[in-house]
Amino acid sequence: MRPLPFADPGTPDLRGPWAYLRWVARRQAGVLTAALLCGVVVFACQAVQPYLVGEIVDSATAGGLDAATWRLAALLLAVGLALTGTAVLGHRLDVRNWLHATFRSSQLVSRTVSRSGQAVSAELPTGEVVSAVANDTFRIGELYAMAAQFLGSLVAYAVVTGLMLASSVELGLVIALGLPVVAAVLALLVRPLNRRQSAQREASGRLTTLGADTVSGLRILRGIGGEKVFTDRYRSQSQRVRAAGVKVAHTQSWLDALQVLLPGLFVALVVYLGAVHAMSGRISTGQLVSFYGYAAFLSWPVQLATQFLKIATNAHVSAKKLITVLRVQPATGTRPATATPPAPGAVLRDETTGVALEPGRVVALVSPDPDESARVAVRLGRFDDAAEAATPVTLGGVPLADLPKDHLRERVVVAEATPTIFSGRLGTELDVRDRAAVADLERAMHVADAGDVLDSVPDGLAGELPEKGRSLSGGQRQRVALARALLTEPEILVLVEPTSAVDAHTEARIAARLAEARRGRTTLVVTASPLVLDHVDEVLFLDGGRVTTRGTHRELLERPRAAEGGEAAARYRAVVGRSLDEAPADALAPTGLGATDAATTDLAEDRA
Repeated sequence: MRPLPFADPGTPDLRGPWAYLRWVARRQAGVLTAALLCGVVVFACQAVQPYLVGEIVDSATAGGLDAATWRLAALLLAVGLALTGTAVLGHRLDVRNWLHATFRSSQLVSRTVSRSGQAVSAELPTGEVVSAVANDTFRIGELYAMAAQFLGSLVAYAVVTGLMLASSVELGLVIALGLPVVAAVLALLVRPLNRRQSAQREASGRLTTLGADTVSGLRILRGIGGEKVFTDRYRSQSQRVRAAGVKVAHTQSWLDALQVLLPGLFVALVVYLGAVHAMSGRISTGQLVSFYGYAAFLSWPVQLATQFLKIATNAHVSAKKLITVLRVQPATGTRPATATPPAPGAVLRDETTGVALEPGRVVALVSPDPDESARVAVRLGRFDDAAEAATPVTLGGVPLADLPKDHLRERVVVAEATPTIFSGRLGTELDVRDRAAVADLERAMHVADAGDVLDSVPDGLAGELPEKGRSLSGGQRQRVALARALLTEPEILVLVEPTSAVDAHTEARIAARLAEARRGRTTLVVTASPLVLDHVDEVLFLDGGRVTTRGTHRELLERPRAAEGGEAAARYRAVVGRSLDEAPADALAPTGLGATDAATTDLAEDRA
């Protein structure tokens, strides 16, 4: 059995739902063909059994338990053994088909989401993506799990019809024509059932999106008194999902009832007609037994055919929803790389703003508008080729869009201000490149001053983090994310507000350790905190979309207005001055910021 998940799920055909379903079938053609053959054998054996039972009855009635009767009995036993063995193998193949189709579709969604970046969230609500993995991939898998039984039931229907027509044309025609009528009546309920199921899934997807948004913003909602409003909205949407589910159940109940009633009435009709024919001598006792067996057996293929039609319709709807997700184009890497990557030590430069990261230097980026500096940092990581076309970024003079994306991700890592923590073992979630030793993990946690995290998580690095790291505080999650970024060991590391959620004393320790850990390697820290700024090699001040001045933190604090770049330095002091006022004196002292007392007069003049 091919190991799951697949090493490469393949490139799907996204021209339409049926095209996608055919593509999945081709990808697992071998196991699907084997399952179909087993399905044909299983149902053919079941179709032959009533015939053999009838022959045994006639043989025993005519000649007793003679050799002919025993031969027929042995043949019936052989058919039963073949049926049993093939059914076991067929079930295993059906499950394998289900797993292959479901896993392949799930992997395709996961790959699309991971590669598309912000494009998927811009185009689709969260609920649609969650529903694609949680529901639609399973419904697609059901189609291939059921395919063998459907084909087998068709073969069985053909075999039984032929056997019955050979015994009695009248009864054969009743079964040959009556069962399709029963199936057609049942099929009439499939379309409204599918329509109501689609409405329920859409409502459920919206509910999932609303729930995810509400939970992620719960702390803010409580702060502004909006918790009840969103709770009421969730309750209202939940009732819509319930109402849609009731409609589905109503139609499903009719379908389930008729699936039992109509075939049952049909069996009763066949038995009655068979009894009439037997009483008149037109068929034998054994043939009557066979006809009853045929009618009872064929009610199952009718139910399977109806069920398969419903499953195929659901799979079509699910495939349509799935390809909506799979058609999302990645925000980056949509064109092939055209340039050779520059050698290590190249300068990473934002050509629009003038932000340039010289090799081996720890640099800070400060702006009156924090969002502006954060946007620059994100651009340095190449996350949206289309949006960044007007604001090119180069590495060693080569545009980032011309470089292989995988190569760029190895060399440049951007850690944003709102990190995502995944569930799983803490050590594993920290070591995203799967190459760090335990000592490396402990060192990174020390730099991030995250020792309390190791104490709070049972078993430390071997302990399990829950979904989104919800057992951790905001500051702890931020420090875990910082340690994770450090462990990637990139040539160029960009950190956006890495200490915004911690207290001043913790921030001072992180600032000193971070500067020491990254000394000699290219690093950019987006921050306005003097506790961090005093440790970097250089500060770039971004104002009005351009770098207007640069220097060390102390130089910018002490630069007079009359000097070159003095006005820009005054603007810088106005930005960082707020942070200076907020930072406790004992947190400033260890960083060497006691020397900033000389700049106090300048700050006062700037504010005046």
